[in-house]
Amino acid sequence: MSPVADDALVAQVARTWDDEVMPALIEYISVPAVSSAYDAAWEEHGHVRRAAELMREWCQARPVRGMTVELLERPGVSPVLLVEVAASDPGLTGDTVLLYGHLDKQPEMTGWRDGLGPWTPVVENGRLYGRGGADDGYAVFASLVAIETAQRHGIPHARCVVLIEASEESGSIDLPGWLELLGDRLGTPSLVVCLDSGCLDYGRMWVTTSLRGLADVVLRVDVLEEGVHSGEASGVVPSSFRILRELLDRVEDSATGRILIPEMHAPIPTHRVEEARTTAAEFPDPIHTHYPLAGGTRPMTDDPAGQILARTWHPTLSYTGVDGMPPIDRAGNVLRPHTAVRLSFRLPPGCDSAKALDAVARMLEADPPSGARVTVERGQAADGWDARAHESWLSEALEEASQETFGAGARAFGEGGSIPFIGMLAERFPAAQFVVTGVLGPGSNAHGPNEFMDVATARRLTACISRVLGAHAARPGR
Repeated sequence: MSPVADDALVAQVARTWDDEVMPALIEYISVPAVSSAYDAAWEEHGHVRRAAELMREWCQARPVRGMTVELLERPGVSPVLLVEVAASDPGLTGDTVLLYGHLDKQPEMTGWRDGLGPWTPVVENGRLYGRGGADDGYAVFASLVAIETAQRHGIPHARCVVLIEASEESGSIDLPGWLELLGDRLGTPSLVVCLDSGCLDYGRMWVTTSLRGLADVVLRVDVLEEGVHSGEASGVVPSSFRILRELLDRVEDSATGRILIPEMHAPIPTHRVEEARTTAAEFPDPIHTHYPLAGGTRPMTDDPAGQILARTWHPTLSYTGVDGMPPIDRAGNVLRPHTAVRLSFRLPPGCDSAKALDAVARMLEADPPSGARVTVERGQAADGWDARAHESWLSEALEEASQETFGAGARAFGEGGSIPFIGMLAERFPAAQFVVTGVLGPGSNAHGPNEFMDVATARRLTACISRVLGAHAARPGR
C-alpha cells in the first residue's frame, strides 16, 4: 500500500467514525445493558436486547459487500450478534478471520464527577465518557468499519465473522453454549482479532500477550440468628467480622497481599519476564502512575518491571462487595449476625481455575473458628491465556500498521484482566493466530467511575485492523 493510500485509508476511517460510529456509540452508552451477573432481571428489563438490536440495525445499514447480520436469541440466555462477511475473492473463501467483542456492561459504580454518569455519554477533550464505550461497545463498530474500509480501498480480506456476545462481564457464562450451537458457522479461523483489551499508552498499537484467569466466591460467616445489643453481647458472642478476618488470613498474607493458596500460583516464563523488563524500560513512568492513588498510598512494589508482572502473572485478591454491614449513618449499637464478602481472585496463565476454586473453598470451610457457620458460595471460574508466538507475517503486519497509523511501532504486554472467550477459542482453534488489543489505556478506568474511550485511539486502531486483514489475506503460504 502506498503512503497516499495509507493517508486516504486513515482519513476514510476518521470520517466514518465521526459521522456514523459516534452517534451510534453515544446511543449505546445511554443503554444500561448491565450484564446478567449484576441484574437478575436483565431479560425482563430488556436493556441487553435493546443494545443488541441497536447494533444489529447499525450493522445492517452498512455498505459492506457479502454481509449477513443475525441476532441470535434464546429464552434465558444472553443474545449473540453474528455478522458474516464473504471473502473479497473466491480464492480466500476457505479462510476465516474471527473478530470478537461484547455488548454487556459492568454496573454503575459510584464516584462519577459532576456532569458525568454511566448512562450519560459526554464527549470532552477527545474522550467519550460513559459505561461500556471502550469496554467493549466500540468493538462491533470498529470491526465492521475495518472491513468496510478494506473493501473501499481494494484491500483483500478472507471471510470475516464478527461475534459480539452479551455475557462477557459475567464470565462469558452463555458463550460456550452459543459456540456449540454455531458449530461450523464459525469455520476454522486462522486469525482471531479481539478488541476487548487495553494499551499502556495512546501512542501506538498495543498487543496483549497474556491474560489472567479468574475465580470468585462469596464467603459468609454467621454467629447469630438475629442482631443483638452490642453492649450486652460483645465479649461473649464472637464478632462475625473478626472470624472473617481470621479466615481471610488463610488465603492472603495481610501484610504483603501474597496469595497463600499453592493452587493459585504458576511459574512465569522467562520470555515474559524479559518482555516486562523491556516494556518497563521504554516508559519513563511506572504503571502505578496510571492510577488515582489517594493521599500517600504507595504501590505494592516500586520496581517498574515488577509492577507489570504483579498485575499480569501473580495471583491477587480483591474484595469487591460486602453484605451484612449497614451504612455508617444507619449503624446502630448492634452486634451484627453475619458478615459476607465477595472475593475476586485473578489467576496467572497456566493456573487451573477449577482446581483453584476448589482449593479456596476447602481452605475457608475447614474447621470454622469458634464453631461459627461458615459458607462459601462458588462463583465463576475461567482460565487465563498465554499467547503463542506470532508468525513472522503477523509481527511484520502489526509493526507496519502501527507505524503507518500511529507513527510508532507496535508493542506487547501482559494484561491483568480476563477475557474468558480467548481461552475458549485458543483451546478450540490451537493453530489460530491471535491479535488481542484494545483502547483501554491510562486513566480510562474500565468498570469504575468516569470510564472513557480515547476516540483518536479507537480510530487509529480501526485503521490498523484494516491493514492486518489485508496482510492476513496476502500472507505467505496461505
